[in-house]
Amino acid sequence: MKIVLWILGLGAALYVAVCMLLYFQQERLLFFPTKLAPDYRFRFAQRFEERWLPTADGTRLHGLLFPADSVRSKGLVFYLHGNGGALDSWGEVATTYTRLGYSVFLLDYRGYGKSEGHISSQAQLLADVDTAYQQLTAEFPESRTVLLGYSLGTGAAAWLAARHHPRLLVLQAPYASMRATARQHYPWVPGFVVRYPLATNEVLPRVSALIVIFYGDQDEIISPESTKQLKTLLKPGDEFIALPGAGHNGMTDNPDYQRAIRRILGAPQAAAGSDSNLSR
Repeated sequence: MKIVLWILGLGAALYVAVCMLLYFQQERLLFFPTKLAPDYRFRFAQRFEERWLPTADGTRLHGLLFPADSVRSKGLVFYLHGNGGALDSWGEVATTYTRLGYSVFLLDYRGYGKSEGHISSQAQLLADVDTAYQQLTAEFPESRTVLLGYSLGTGAAAWLAARHHPRLLVLQAPYASMRATARQHYPWVPGFVVRYPLATNEVLPRVSALIVIFYGDQDEIISPESTKQLKTLLKPGDEFIALPGAGHNGMTDNPDYQRAIRRILGAPQAAAGSDSNLSR
């Protein structure tokens, strides 16, 4: 009996130790930034300019602004990328939207690319994207701003849209919450261990802008079932679009996505929520 109790105690101690490790080392498990030297030179086929955005604590965030291809911009796509890489690779997505007449701003989070510092909490991450968004509204009014999030960036984009009043919110490969995603991959991890819940399912009902959700029905990272939980939270006029055969990565280049986003961003503002053959 003593041996059994000793084994159970050891197992419990190991479980607590692993949970503590996950709690305090979470940034290493969630964020995979590529760091770029301050003098790194970006090379893109289209025009762009580098932007430095100061935060309240003095940390400087770095972003890229790609002007629209057309003489008169339709507005801005404010883009929040996924959890890996930096703007040297994410910047390639801008072409999809500049060709449709939109300027595109992409932000590197703390510790990504040329951005200073490191991410240490959800509150800090959300405050940073809010700071960047508000600085861009000085040039691009919210009535012509499209908030777009990809994967990790969808939680922050949905939170921003609930806090402000953009024209449109576009979510690519979103999750109901990071806690739900953690349960998908690590069902033995208790929810309170997840310090970055990014609960899209809680903020989405507060978004007054039109919402368009894209998901790949073969997504191997964000369970399609998790994404489908968000469908019930949409209001009339919003869209929920499945991309048949699509996985998690490379969604922007998917032909079905390209056709749908051309319709949505190329249409008049009031028609952004019109019917779609891809809607599910």
